[in-house]
Amino acid sequence: MTILHQIDPVAFSLPAFELFGRQFHPQVHWYGLMYLVAFTSAWLLGRTRIRAGRLPGVDYNAFGDLLFYCMFGVILGGRIGYVLFYAFGDFLADPTMLLRPWEGGMSFHGGLLGVLLAAWLWARRQRLHFFDVMDFGAPLVPLGLGVGRIGNWIGGELWGRTTDGSWGVVFPKALPQPFWSMDLDSLRTLHASGALDVHARHPSQLYQAFLEGVVLFAIVWIYSMKPRRRYAVSGSFALGYGVFRFIVEFVREPDAQLGYLAFGWLTMGQMLSLPLIALGLFLFWKSRAAPVLEPQAAASGAR
Repeated sequence: MTILHQIDPVAFSLPAFELFGRQFHPQVHWYGLMYLVAFTSAWLLGRTRIRAGRLPGVDYNAFGDLLFYCMFGVILGGRIGYVLFYAFGDFLADPTMLLRPWEGGMSFHGGLLGVLLAAWLWARRQRLHFFDVMDFGAPLVPLGLGVGRIGNWIGGELWGRTTDGSWGVVFPKALPQPFWSMDLDSLRTLHASGALDVHARHPSQLYQAFLEGVVLFAIVWIYSMKPRRRYAVSGSFALGYGVFRFIVEFVREPDAQLGYLAFGWLTMGQMLSLPLIALGLFLFWKSRAAPVLEPQAAASGAR
C-alpha cells in the first residue's frame, strides 16, 4: 500500500491586515521554518568548534558575523542560482520573478556559491586563509541541508520518479491534470481503492535528507574531529555531497522545464554535481602538501 502525501505546508497563519489598501494574509510555511532550524544548528555546531579552537583567533562575535554573511549568501545565491540554472527562460520573460522567492525556487549549488563569496569576504576582513574558514564551516552545513530536504518533503515538492514499491508516495501536486480539481477527501477515497498507486513516486526528498544530511554530517563531522591538512575537510564535504546528490538524481524527477540533458538520464542536478566531485578530489590532492591547522585555546569571548 502506497502513502498519500497530505501534509499542510503552512505551519501557521498570522492575523490578516490591510496595508496601502490591500489585504494581506501572512502565512508561515514549514519550509521557511526549516531555514531557521538550519541556521540554528549551524550556530550551535559552530560555537562548539569555536570553543574547541578549530578556527584560531576567532571568537563567538566574529563567528556570528560569519554566520550573518552566510545567511545572506545562502538566500541570495540560492535564488539567483535557481533562476540561472533552472528558470532562465522564465526570468527573461519576467525579470521580477527574481524578487519573488516565496513562489518557490532555491538552488543548493547557487546557495553554495553565495556562501563561498560571503565567506571569502569575511575571511578577507579577518585576514584569515579562505580554506581555513571553509574547513571550519564545512561540518556545519549537512544538517541544514537535511532539514531543508525535510522542508521539501513537507511541502510535497521536488518529488522522485514513479515507483511500484510499497514505500511509494502519491504527491497530489504531481498527479495528472484531471486530479487537480479534486479535494483531499476525494483523493483519499481514490487512494484507499488503490487507483492512485500507479502515480506513486520515490520520496527522494527523504533519501536526500538522509544521505546529504545525516550521513554526510556524520562523515564530515567525525573526519574533522582530528586536525587535518588544509583543504581536506572542505574536500570531504564537496566530494560527499557531489556523490550523494549524483546518486539520488537517478530516482528524482528532473525539472519539468529542463528534462534530461543527455543520454536519457543525465539531469541538471547531476551536471552541477560533477564539478563538486572534481573539486573534492582536487582539494584532497592539494591537501597533501598543505599545513595542518592545529586547534588553539578558545579566543576571548568564546565562553
